[in-house]
Amino acid sequence: MVKGIIGKKVGMTQLFDENGKVIPVTVIEAGPCTVVQKKTVESDGYQAVQLGFGEVSAKKVNKAAAGHFKKANVAPKKTLREFRLEDVSGLNVGDVLKADVFAAGDKVDVAGISKGKGYQGVIKRYGQHRLRESHGTGPVARHAGSNGSTSTPSRVFPGKRLPGHMGFVRVTVQNLTVVKVDTENNLIAVKGAIPGTKGTIVTLANSVKA
Repeated sequence: MVKGIIGKKVGMTQLFDENGKVIPVTVIEAGPCTVVQKKTVESDGYQAVQLGFGEVSAKKVNKAAAGHFKKANVAPKKTLREFRLEDVSGLNVGDVLKADVFAAGDKVDVAGISKGKGYQGVIKRYGQHRLRESHGTGPVARHAGSNGSTSTPSRVFPGKRLPGHMGFVRVTVQNLTVVKVDTENNLIAVKGAIPGTKGTIVTLANSVKA
C-alpha cells in the first residue's frame, strides 16, 4: 500500500545500531495529519487523499479555505498536501494519521524546500573551475568566461549556465531508510540528510525506487 504523511524537520542527530555502528539520522516530526479531502475515480478521475498538518487560527484562514475545512468538519490546518494512493477505501475524511504509518526499515522519498543560498556565481552554483591565473586573467578568475556566440547565432542560447539565484527550490531525496519510529512523540528518524532548514515542512511517501 502506498503511504504518505506530512512532517516538520526537527534536526539531525545520530543513533547506534546493534553492532555499535553510528547512523546519522534526520528527525522528522511526522503528523498528526488529518484527512481533509478524499478523491475517488468516480468524482475526480483518480484516487488520492488530502492531508492537513499543523494548527492555525480560524481568523488567519480565507473564506475559500474556511469553507473547505467546514465541509470536511475539520479544524483549519496550516499545511495541506495531496497524496495519490492505490486504494483510498480504508481512509475517510476526519481520520488522523500518525507517525506509525511507517515502520523501521521502510524506504521513503522525502520532499521539501531546500536552503536558499542567494545570488551565487557559476563556481558554487554549477561547480565550474576557475580560470588560469598564470597571466592575462586579470581580476576575473572566478567569472563565467566568454559567452562566445559571435555573429552566428548572435545570441546566448537558453540554458546557458550563468550566475543567479541558488537554492530555495523543491527537492526530493529518494530511497532513504526509516531507522526508528517514536509513536509516542510522533517522530520518525530517517537515515541521511533531507532538504531544508530546521522547521521546514516536508512530505514522506513510499520510495518509488524500492
